[in-house]
Amino acid sequence: MSKSAELKARKAAAVPAGVATKGIYVAKAENSELWDVDGRRFIDFAAGIAVLNTGHRHPRVMEAVARQAEAFAHTCFHVAPYESYVRLAERLNAAAPGDFTKKTLFLSSGAEAVENAIKIARYYTKRSAVVAFSGGFHGRTLMTMALTGKVMPYKRGFGPFPAEIYHAEFPQPYRGITTEQALQDLDRLFHGDVDPKSVAAIIIEPVQGEGGFNVAPFDFLRALRQLCDEHGIVLIADEVQGGIGRTGKMFSIEHSGVVPDVIAMAKGLGGGFPLSGVTGRANIMDAAHAGGLGGTYGGNPISIAAAHAVLDVIESEDLCSRATRVGQRMRARLEALAKELPCIGDVRGLGAMIAFELVKDPKTKEPDADMTASVLAHAEKRGLILLSCGTSANVVRLLAPLTIPDTVLEEGLTILAASVKDACGLESTRAVA
Repeated sequence: MSKSAELKARKAAAVPAGVATKGIYVAKAENSELWDVDGRRFIDFAAGIAVLNTGHRHPRVMEAVARQAEAFAHTCFHVAPYESYVRLAERLNAAAPGDFTKKTLFLSSGAEAVENAIKIARYYTKRSAVVAFSGGFHGRTLMTMALTGKVMPYKRGFGPFPAEIYHAEFPQPYRGITTEQALQDLDRLFHGDVDPKSVAAIIIEPVQGEGGFNVAPFDFLRALRQLCDEHGIVLIADEVQGGIGRTGKMFSIEHSGVVPDVIAMAKGLGGGFPLSGVTGRANIMDAAHAGGLGGTYGGNPISIAAAHAVLDVIESEDLCSRATRVGQRMRARLEALAKELPCIGDVRGLGAMIAFELVKDPKTKEPDADMTASVLAHAEKRGLILLSCGTSANVVRLLAPLTIPDTVLEEGLTILAASVKDACGLESTRAVA
């Protein structure tokens, strides 16, 4: 029995079935590659789900972590605060869009960042309702599950969820949902379900993650900003997956020119160490009473040190420009492949946050989740790690580290093309049979 098979059996006996995993048990990783316990090499197009924008074990991140570990590992910022937390807040306040004074709070996970953004917006506005969007993903806690607009595997069987959470349509041009139609749905919501004057916040992913890498049209984001201004609603950008250089900007909403009131971030911020943050207008962030925000591990000093190194690397290695170039190469290969294979219905994304949607028929656009699973399986056999997404589980997303060498990127894209061709051929054979 292989070490991987042994670990799979041990995992099944010791870990709840609801904790889904791939069958790749990692032994070591470096930049954009990892090796499993059986010595197999994999190119990583998942990056820990957009966590490793700076790659596995970036030397500057690891050095910063080692230095911090020699000083202290934990004090709890509420008990014995430290300068590095304050300095990182200052850096993010300066980096976030908006020509106004900002403040930043640190936590441990993306879900915590979103929860706290909602808490802050409710306290500031003295309102309770929140509007989110179909296909959105905001976390797995009770509140963030309620905000999430994707049932499987995140919501089924876990209710009831918190009240006063409303969902509106997210524009999806490929699926025929235009900006105009999405705005009409918001108008319906405000006339039939919730008074906009009772809404504390509208939360949106400028590029949906789990929902299928759907990019919010810029005119839609501008319309949301106008609605929020008109009704005194806090506009929250969920940048947990799309932020920290992933799309070619520090935050994905910057492509639109729209300035949110509050930004929730995590994943890429810690470079592999658990860290999240909420950055927003100072008057909004200051609304809550002393002691109302925080957490025991929020802004852990080792994670904070890693984040400083991440920001240094993004600047010194110009990773935002690198994200644009990586994304252009990905898109070019996928669009060329789509011309050969009608099973690829759409290619979309921003920067190095690129995905393609698989369909059974290019005319009906019926989602093909089975083919998507087949693509991932073929890729894994060839040594490429991919992830799926989309509300119908029919989208393949590419999230390679921004530091991936060109040669490894090309190798991965070649494996990807072969895997899609194998899967399409396999599905075609089955259809004929």
